[in-house]
Amino acid sequence: MSEYIFPLPVQPSVAVRGSSARYAVSRIFCVGRNYAAHAREMGSDPDREPPFYFSKPATALVPSGSTVAYPPATKNYHYEMELVIAIGAPVFKVTPEVARAAVWGFGAGLDMTRRDLQADAKANGRPWDTAKGFDQSAIITELVRASETGAMDKGSITLAVNGVEKQRGDLADMIWSVPEIVANLSQFYHLHPGDLIYTGTPEGVGPVVPGDIITGHIDGLPALSLNIVAPD
Repeated sequence: MSEYIFPLPVQPSVAVRGSSARYAVSRIFCVGRNYAAHAREMGSDPDREPPFYFSKPATALVPSGSTVAYPPATKNYHYEMELVIAIGAPVFKVTPEVARAAVWGFGAGLDMTRRDLQADAKANGRPWDTAKGFDQSAIITELVRASETGAMDKGSITLAVNGVEKQRGDLADMIWSVPEIVANLSQFYHLHPGDLIYTGTPEGVGPVVPGDIITGHIDGLPALSLNIVAPD
């Protein structure tokens, strides 16, 4: 048996609806600008450009219903409401048809973003890590098995702050569908059970401040909520 200098960290995981077993998470991939209207509001051409990706550490996961502190080093802390894919079978360089069968389930999530740091990174041609991959930046509901949800290729996706709607779209508005995303990502990585993919956000992203309550909804999935409090 191996001996470690420090105790092993807790395995990041997500609750599963209707089960006491949890989905162990190894990696979190995120798709950028996957809704045309959001791409335009961020100053990009949404004409079905190839998908691009960034990542968050699995330790950034926070369950829906949590209270999180306003993060350090930012004055422009944004929400992004997203459908999340949970992979359930190994895939590498597959077609969308094969990729569809590798999807184990879905959740609703928030890709929280330090927008001012992201803008600075873009302007200087630098990575987005500090803007996207910080502590408590990946909010997620319970996962629901794909056998219960169906394909999740259409359905309302909305977000409100303090009861005021800020984002509204439809999953059918995604530039790249769920099978296409999984197939494309598999051209770059060996995907395995434990990989989550945040699939992009509709238009209407914006800032939150301490005291705000975020709520989100995707048809067929658990409701999402997050409370923002003062910085640590």
